Amino acid sequence: HAMGDARKVLRKLGYNMRSRERDRRPTLDELDMLLTHFQGILAYRPSSINMLKMTAFALFSTRRQEEITRIKWADLDEAGNRVLVRDMKNPGQKLGNDVWCHLPPEAMAIIQTMPKAVEEIFPYNAESISASWTRACKFLGIEDLHFHDLRHDGVSRLFEMDWDIPRVASVSGHRDWNSMRRYTHLRGRGDAYAGWPWLEVVLKAPVILGARATK
Repeated sequence: HAMGDARKVLRKLGYNMRSRERDRRPTLDELDMLLTHFQGILAYRPSSINMLKMTAFALFSTRRQEEITRIKWADLDEAGNRVLVRDMKNPGQKLGNDVWCHLPPEAMAIIQTMPKAVEEIFPYNAESISASWTRACKFLGIEDLHFHDLRHDGVSRLFEMDWDIPRVASVSGHRDWNSMRRYTHLRGRGDAYAGWPWLEVVLKAPVILGARATK
């Protein structure tokens, strides 16, 4: 009851009760800059986070960084082209919200290039991924681009490819149109990543886990 009363007062005072919907998506030029930067880091430090694969997988799978780092090989259904995303973010259910999500072919291809040295497919720390992304954007002068915007771009891409709502939701894990709507800011029709040269580079990039493989 107190929360309801508080909302009424805030509305009368003119406060906006809705969160701002973010519509930022990376451009192909920005991704080219970032992936070139990450490629250079891997050449210098081969056992560092493979941000080439993390970036491309986040985009094509539409997964959040925390979800990506939790996925285990036991959660992968290769025959069904799907993965079990555990504890998927949901406003009404923080834990136990495990959802099977379809993997587009590009995302599955990236997974198949990862070594099966540990339980996790991408055995990296989510906060370290975020920090690496933020440092790269700052170094390259790319403004207001978050790692989460790759999910936004990935979901929007599927709509641009004329996928219907149920099919897109089978990848993103969204339960209803209202929650999915904020991620769909279309730039046109067709697949902007058709023939994307970086995909082949990502697939061929070696993965050296270093100390992570001994855990």
